[in-house]
Amino acid sequence: MDPSIPYHEAAISKLQNGSLFIQDAFIDGKWVAKEKKFDVYEPSTGTVMGQVANCDRLDFQTAIQSASTAQTRFWESSTGASRGAILRRWYELILSNSDDIATILCLENGKTFAEAKGEVTYAASFISWFAEEAARSYGVTIPSSSLHTTLWTVREPAGVCGIITPWNFPAAMITRKIAPALAAGCSVVIKPPSETPYTCFALTKLAVEAGLPSGLIQVCPTKDREASTELATNPTVKKISFTGSTGVGKMLAKLASSTLKKVSLELGGNAPFIVFDDADLDLAVEGAMFCKFRCSGQTCVCANRFYVQKGVAKEFTRKLVEKVSALKLGPGLEVSTTQGPLVNKSAVDKVQEHVSDAVQKGAKVEIGGSAPGLSGFFYEPTVLSGVPREAAVSKDETFGPLAPIFEFSTEDEAVELANNTEFGLAGYFFSKDVGQVMRMAQRLQVGMLGINTGKISAAEAPFGGIKESGYGKEGSLFGLAEYQNIKAVTLGNTQLGA
Repeated sequence: MDPSIPYHEAAISKLQNGSLFIQDAFIDGKWVAKEKKFDVYEPSTGTVMGQVANCDRLDFQTAIQSASTAQTRFWESSTGASRGAILRRWYELILSNSDDIATILCLENGKTFAEAKGEVTYAASFISWFAEEAARSYGVTIPSSSLHTTLWTVREPAGVCGIITPWNFPAAMITRKIAPALAAGCSVVIKPPSETPYTCFALTKLAVEAGLPSGLIQVCPTKDREASTELATNPTVKKISFTGSTGVGKMLAKLASSTLKKVSLELGGNAPFIVFDDADLDLAVEGAMFCKFRCSGQTCVCANRFYVQKGVAKEFTRKLVEKVSALKLGPGLEVSTTQGPLVNKSAVDKVQEHVSDAVQKGAKVEIGGSAPGLSGFFYEPTVLSGVPREAAVSKDETFGPLAPIFEFSTEDEAVELANNTEFGLAGYFFSKDVGQVMRMAQRLQVGMLGINTGKISAAEAPFGGIKESGYGKEGSLFGLAEYQNIKAVTLGNTQLGA
C-alpha cells in the first residue's frame, strides 16, 4: 500500500463493492445523514477512519414506529416459507460479498482478515439456519381434560425487537439476533456498537437488496446512551436483546421492566479452562490457543482463568509458551499478522493492570507482559505462571491476550475454583477419564461447556449463560422462541351441530 495514503483509506478504495462502506443511519427505509456525527477509530493505527451519523431519541422513536408499521403491513402475516426465501437470498449475498465485508470488519475491529472472513461465514450461517427454521415454527395439540374440547397452541411474532450488539463480533452478533427475529415475523431496530458500526450498515444494505421490506430493519448508530435507552422503555418495542457488560445488562433489564417486554441478555464471562493430569496436552494447548488468543482475547467465551493440575502444569506452560511465541502482532490486513490490535486504549490499559497486579502478587511472566512500541492499540500475547488466587484476573474478565495459569491439586478443588465467580457463561476442561468427564459436565456452573475442545460456537448450538452472565438462548432450535409469543387456543363444545 502507498504509505502516503492512510491504511484504512487504501483498503476501502480497493473494495470490490464500494457501496457497502456506509456512514449513515437507516431509518424508515432511507439512508439518513445526520449533522451530528461521531468518530470511528481504526485500532491498528489509532486514527479516525470515518464519521458516523449520531442518532438522537427522536430518530429512535421514528425508527420504532416505522418498524411497527412495516411488521403489521408486510411481515407478521407472511408465511414462514416466504420469510425463509428472503433470508436465503440475504445469506447468498453476504457470501458473495464476504471479502468486502471482512475487510470492513477487519478495519473497524482490528482482528485479522482470516478471522474476519471466518466471522462473516459464521454470521451468514445464522441466516441460513433461521431461513430453514422460519418454516418450522410448530405449535402443538394438547389433549384436553374437558369433554368435547380441543386445545392447541400457535406461535406468534413478539413484535418490534430492539437489538443492541457489541463491537467484538460486528457481523455475527447482528445476525445471531436479527435472523431469528425476522424468521419469526418480527421487525428490528438495531443500535450497532459505536466502535464498529460499519459492518452492520453493509449487512443491512444487502438485506434490503435481498428483498427484505426496508421498514423491517432500522439501524440507529449513536453515542447518546439516553437516546438508545428508548429501545428499553418504548412500549411499542416488545422484545429487547442485548449482548454486552453485566452492568449495562442489569440497567436495561430494569428499564425494560417498566413495560414488561421480553428480554434476553448475554453478558459478562469469566470462563475457566481446566487441564487435568491425564489430558492430551497438545490438544489442550490447541484449545487454549483458539479460545484464548482468537480475536486477541476479546471474546465473551474467551478462557479467562487457566487451572492446570500440578502434575502437568510445567509441561502445559512450556508447550503454551512455545505456541504463543510464534504469534505475530500487526494490522489485520497484513497477511503475516496472527494477532491484531485491541479495540481501544482502555482495553490495553486493562490488560496491563491485570498483568501488573498478578506480577506484584507473585506471578511470573513467561512471555509477553507489555505493550509493544507500535502505533495503535496493541498488547503482547502474554502467559503468566504461578498466578495467586487473590489476583484481580481470577475475578475480573480481562478481555485481552492474557493467559494466567493457576495450579490445583484435586478435582474438587478445580470445581470449587471454577465455580467461584458470579458469572456462568462458558467453561472448558480437558480429560481422558470418562467418569471425570461425566462428573465435570454436571458440576461446572456454566451455560456452555467445551470438553476436550476450545470450539463451542455454531449456529445449531444454543448460546447463552447462567448466573450473572444473563438469560435466554441464541441460535439452535431454541433461538426462534426468543422472538415469539405462545398463544393457547381452546375450542369448546365441539359436539354442537352433530
